Amino acid sequence: MPFAARAAALISARPGELRAALAGFALFFCLFTGYFMLRPIRESMGIQGGVENLQWLFIATFVAMLVAVPLFAWLNSRVARIHYIDWVYGFFCLNLLLFAGLFFLLRESIWLARVFYVWISVYNLFVVSVAWSLMADVFDAPQARRLFAFIAAGASVGGLMGPALSALLVGVLGQFGLMLLAALLLAVAVAIKHYLMAWREELGAGRPGAEHAESPRRPVMGNPFSGLTRVLGSCYLLGIAAFVLLLTTASTFLYFEQARLVAELFPERTEQVRVFGAIDFVVQAGALLSQLFITGRIAQRLGVRVLLSAVPALVCLGFIGLALAPSFAVLAAVMIVRRIGEYAFVRPGREMLFAPLDAESKYKAKNFIDTVIYRGGDALSGWGKALLDSLAQGVWLVALVGAASAAVWGGVGWRLGVRADQVSRQRGRD
Repeated sequence: MPFAARAAALISARPGELRAALAGFALFFCLFTGYFMLRPIRESMGIQGGVENLQWLFIATFVAMLVAVPLFAWLNSRVARIHYIDWVYGFFCLNLLLFAGLFFLLRESIWLARVFYVWISVYNLFVVSVAWSLMADVFDAPQARRLFAFIAAGASVGGLMGPALSALLVGVLGQFGLMLLAALLLAVAVAIKHYLMAWREELGAGRPGAEHAESPRRPVMGNPFSGLTRVLGSCYLLGIAAFVLLLTTASTFLYFEQARLVAELFPERTEQVRVFGAIDFVVQAGALLSQLFITGRIAQRLGVRVLLSAVPALVCLGFIGLALAPSFAVLAAVMIVRRIGEYAFVRPGREMLFAPLDAESKYKAKNFIDTVIYRGGDALSGWGKALLDSLAQGVWLVALVGAASAAVWGGVGWRLGVRADQVSRQRGRD
């Protein structure tokens, strides 16, 4: 059997799909390599501004999302879908160049560190959300079930490469050089997008005989607020929004505890960067192995419902363990399990939910959920965490509330997955 055929069989790709799957993998590799080069810097800047101020940074990020989402939705309604990502990624490239210059001139500014923390939190969600909108546009629902796990593995490889490059190059290039390199990788992602949109018309979701999809050469219908109205008008999209809100609750509770313990145990900024980098490395390695060898098989054999409910169940058990044994080792273990599970199972499963939908849902409603709902959940759960801390000493109350939230999160994920599996089976019979 030729090598290409063996490679295609390994990732469940059918004839003609291998190059597109590799292109999707490469696109996420570029995005996540650039982001994870900058992530350790972001985490240390968050601590530099004071752990007690993190909830304010979360609020600032949410406000920035409220401003940005209607602007990008307006652009989406004015620019042909095939060119939309060019505009979005071009804008963020210019932002990276601006920050590179500012950090070169103002190296130790606390306010610049805070602005960068908020900006990169917006940047990461936007570029990733738009990239998954592209994947849901390029691949139809059956292709998504088979290929999204492998495509998501590109993010994990980038997540491994990014911290390694950051550690190796920060002494040589500095923060200035790392931001220039991240901008270059974002430009490469734009070039890959052009290949994927061309492939779409031949063998992807736009091919003759595929499920009807709107032309990518026209703007997406709707107004700057149609993402919100779409979500409010659909029980299915509301369910996805609730799923994301519960995900952010578990994530934020763990994130704040991690920041507090790292600040206490590792007071030096260089030590903090190393700790965050080590956690990122373990997470991305675990996620990569899962994406390559486990996720796709679970999706095809057990269904999306297992992808969306197994991780919340594990997180629920982890919170209970944290309540019984509150230590940094237990917290780090739960954090790693949660993040591996999110990257390897929850994120691909969540994106499969959008593959059968129309362009307005894939771009505007999805972007609203991935940005405003996600960061709104961060902000609300950040203040909820502060309230729980004021009511009880130690982590036990936070852990119990986190366990309850994770249990509901798993239930919502199961119901969404059941519906997605039913749609998939129906289309398989058709």
